[in-house]
Amino acid sequence: KAECPAVLQMSGSQPQVGRGVPCLRCRGLCTGFEPHSWRKICKSCKCSQEEHGLSSELDDDRKIGRLLSDSGYSSLTARLKGGDGGRIYKRNRMIVTNPNISGKDPTFDTITYEWAPPGLAQKLALQYMELIPKELQPVAGTDGAWQRRRRLTRQLPLHDQDPAQCRGLAEGEHGLMEEFVRRYKAEALGVGEPGFPGKMGDAHQRGGTMARAVGQSLKTQLRRGGGNGETRVVLERSRCDTCKQPLPGDCPVVYAERAGYSRQWHPACFVCCRCAEPLVDLIYFWKSGAAWCGRHYCESLRPRCAGCDEIIFSEDYQQVEGLAWHTKHFACLECETLLTGKPFVLAKGSLLCTTCSQSR
Repeated sequence: KAECPAVLQMSGSQPQVGRGVPCLRCRGLCTGFEPHSWRKICKSCKCSQEEHGLSSELDDDRKIGRLLSDSGYSSLTARLKGGDGGRIYKRNRMIVTNPNISGKDPTFDTITYEWAPPGLAQKLALQYMELIPKELQPVAGTDGAWQRRRRLTRQLPLHDQDPAQCRGLAEGEHGLMEEFVRRYKAEALGVGEPGFPGKMGDAHQRGGTMARAVGQSLKTQLRRGGGNGETRVVLERSRCDTCKQPLPGDCPVVYAERAGYSRQWHPACFVCCRCAEPLVDLIYFWKSGAAWCGRHYCESLRPRCAGCDEIIFSEDYQQVEGLAWHTKHFACLECETLLTGKPFVLAKGSLLCTTCSQSR
């Protein structure tokens, strides 16, 4: 899919831009993105901003750069020359050129991966990619690349890390959110590392501490077998932490520093414990012995408003059937009537007043 040229910009007082961008889900049925004043949806089709693909690659790289800056993973960012002083994600792209010699004159096919695991030689990086389902491989111009960017928006919403992007914060709550972000960067945020089963390779410097790999690629035990005194070698292979299947010693796996290097995953098995989606660009949040995507990690600590999609820092909010709303956002999806103390219908997670529910 071609990259959408529109850029999403939000602030607490300035509405989103991107008006008129077609919805990638409605496929022509939507007349184009119509920004809502506080919901993260299109007023025209009610689909989310992520379904319209409003952000550019540069926006995405800036967002991840902001997330990883001031954390133990700031080495994956760089300061943008001539910019506003912010940091940008040093995303590892991979371009592979394959000769095509079937014809009389050889030609070359070029494949660009919009993201590839850092720290691996191209041959091993390609091997890593082959362990991911083909439809999820982020090859430029394919659905896999679109799915990666969609997961970036879904799993790592900008309004989960930047108070300036939030409209639901009341006076005095900006500081609470800043502390919330500071704590999850210090206590939970991580980036998976590719390696081989049981062997991380050389120790590397990160965040002022030295992370050293433990174990060997294969544990070897010697035992006596039979009655002839022969010695047999028994190989105990490492197992994937998710599927529990053996990990071939010659195939790349994923490690998570916060999990300890005794745990490892098949590339396709490094997923959020809550939604089971692949963790985009190996970015995870560690809690209760499991890896979470950013969205569900934040929701495990604080409620998320079903109206504006932002984390709720006030103790005064509405709650219905396990969903939460800022009190000021407890409103009908269609006519925006506030529904506190009024009859309503909850349809597929959306609030409707009785009048609008009957007209649907």
